[in-house]
Amino acid sequence: MGVSRPDVGAKTKLGRVETVLREDNGPVTVLTLNRPERKNAISPAMWRRLDGVFAQLSASTDTRVVVITGAGDGFCSGADLSEPLALSDAIESDGSLAYMRYIGEIAAALHALPMPTIAYVNGVAAGAGLNLALGCDLVYAASTASFGELFAQRGLAIDFGGSWLLPRIVGLQRAKELVFRAELIDADLAREYGLVLDVFEGADGLQSVLAIADQIASRAPLALRQSKRLLNDAVSHDLSTSLESEAVAQDTCFATEDFSMALEAFRMKRNPIFGGR
Repeated sequence: MGVSRPDVGAKTKLGRVETVLREDNGPVTVLTLNRPERKNAISPAMWRRLDGVFAQLSASTDTRVVVITGAGDGFCSGADLSEPLALSDAIESDGSLAYMRYIGEIAAALHALPMPTIAYVNGVAAGAGLNLALGCDLVYAASTASFGELFAQRGLAIDFGGSWLLPRIVGLQRAKELVFRAELIDADLAREYGLVLDVFEGADGLQSVLAIADQIASRAPLALRQSKRLLNDAVSHDLSTSLESEAVAQDTCFATEDFSMALEAFRMKRNPIFGGR
């Protein structure tokens, strides 16, 4: 795809630094967390921006794959605790419980995005930043990346969906170790634990991930959305429920133009070009 990384510190027309950059490259949308001076720590304003972007993507039929990465040399160091006034104002406006429920809604919105999502962890991913990455369907990392559930170092409990995601990815005992010890681990160990699928060396990691995104975007988008939903739901479904869900999903796919296109392409021995209909 040949997409360049968005400019660090990119500003809007009003001169305000945008905390989450969105770049639409055909069917692939790249979201770049953009507070590099704070290792992309998430401020209250940044939470609101993520909430709005996820809502836009949820309704999009043009975006087939979402890639999330970070500006500078960090992915996301978690919620920003270095701005106590901003954080206190955000909490006190509705109360701390309501504020955390709002954060939870953003985590749920990421998980509920209908299209495949990919995280490229290009630096530190800690606390909510790590769980933001794990909330994506696929996670890849730079060799210089590091990972940590550091909540216990800050007097906090795990959040942003980490208590649900982590045991399902690495197993319960390993999840407890990562949370209890609250230490950073490197990219190779993260791959060994199953937190990431692959680790890329050098400066071309993002381009490698974008090539993966392009490949996924070339597949039938409606079928991918159905399959993503089936796989996510299977965590809480028994076999018979999953089989019924598969039958309904496949019946839906049979009625699409994409399925007809795929059959024709198969007969003609060529690659299908899916229109998402």
